[in-house]
Amino acid sequence: MADIKEKMLISYKEPDFIEKIKAFSFRRSAEKIRLSLTDSKEAQSVLKILRNVAEHGDEAVSEYTNTYDEVDLQPGQFRVGTEEMEKAHKEIDGELLKSIKQAIENVRAYQEEIFIGDSGSKGIKYVPIRRVGVCVPGAAAPLPSTVIMTVVPAQVAGVEEIAVVSPPRFKGGIHPVILGVCFELGISEVYKIGGAQAVAALAFGTETVKNVSKIVGPGNIWVQMAKKFVSGNCAAIDSIAGPSEVLILAGEEANPSWVAADMLSQAEHADDSWAVMVTDSELLAAQVCEELTKQLKGLTRKDAAEKSLEGFGAIIVMEDIQSAVKFANDFAAEHLQIMCGSKSREISDLIENAGAVFVGEYTPVAVGDYWAGPSHTLPTGQAARFASALTSNDFLKSISMIEYDKDQLSADAEHIVRLAEIEGLDAHAKSVRIRQ
Repeated sequence: MADIKEKMLISYKEPDFIEKIKAFSFRRSAEKIRLSLTDSKEAQSVLKILRNVAEHGDEAVSEYTNTYDEVDLQPGQFRVGTEEMEKAHKEIDGELLKSIKQAIENVRAYQEEIFIGDSGSKGIKYVPIRRVGVCVPGAAAPLPSTVIMTVVPAQVAGVEEIAVVSPPRFKGGIHPVILGVCFELGISEVYKIGGAQAVAALAFGTETVKNVSKIVGPGNIWVQMAKKFVSGNCAAIDSIAGPSEVLILAGEEANPSWVAADMLSQAEHADDSWAVMVTDSELLAAQVCEELTKQLKGLTRKDAAEKSLEGFGAIIVMEDIQSAVKFANDFAAEHLQIMCGSKSREISDLIENAGAVFVGEYTPVAVGDYWAGPSHTLPTGQAARFASALTSNDFLKSISMIEYDKDQLSADAEHIVRLAEIEGLDAHAKSVRIRQ
């Protein structure tokens, strides 16, 4: 990568600072714009897949699995057998299994603590969604944390049926660690299908896959577009997520090597991940640039991280910390780290928009990704202005409960009739009058 300082540093002292910030913000919204355009090439491809699966079911899913995953699967091979899952569970390294079990326990404890359940609120009944689908990305590297962070909140809510889908990208199947975690969680319904075709199967149902009422979990642009198109028509979704992002709000007290490490931990996800720091310290900004150059060299996923920083990274110097906080609230990051020494907690109280806030020097994003308890399924692309992290409460729906007796109806009848008549709905009015 060319000089990082030249590529990434944006300072309030530059005459074109405002223009650079505006261009940076527009670039960040480009992915969301592409997702919203139904006439784009990607959107048309996804709509074709959805329509084909809706009309032809398993046959279409099998066809697309062959085309996109290069695996020839017949419908009878979609579902992973219990024996295969149990075998995968037994083969997990003992220490890794211990960590997985503790992570599950941490997430379950946190989700149970925040679960609203039946709050006893007058006029509201909370009911868990009966059946949900979980999308787990299928890269060669396993993502057991995604299973934990989506399945456990659903289980806490009381969801009866959970179907997991993941593309057969690991030797023609699903990575054994993912299968082992599903087995550990008691999930028996796992399908070797992914992409837009898996979302379509979950939303519409096929001969093999029963349709669900909500679809959650991460995925590439094809998965996210498919979720967008089925949302509100066939099933609910958690969010249209991605690319992943971190914003680090750092003061002069921050350790530059730690800041750089945290930026790279996000950048290594993919070459379109966002890794941004905002600070009021020019010295820290220069030091972080140097550290990024050093630390990039030793990364296994150096190419992806380098492209991410070059295309979607920035180190922004503001005039003061108040301006940095304002920028953070406007940015509304998926992950927001606050590294401002003893003032970190105080500054965190000023944050209004973020998917998750990581307070202090010793709280890297990895703590939330794997261990602390909140789900790492978070709003991206400024959606944190109106959306929240996935929780057990997202697997509930509320039902309004209304019950009047004779005296109550008599007392309110005149008002109800009057409102019905002004709307010209005589039968509404009569349904009240007939009871008087």
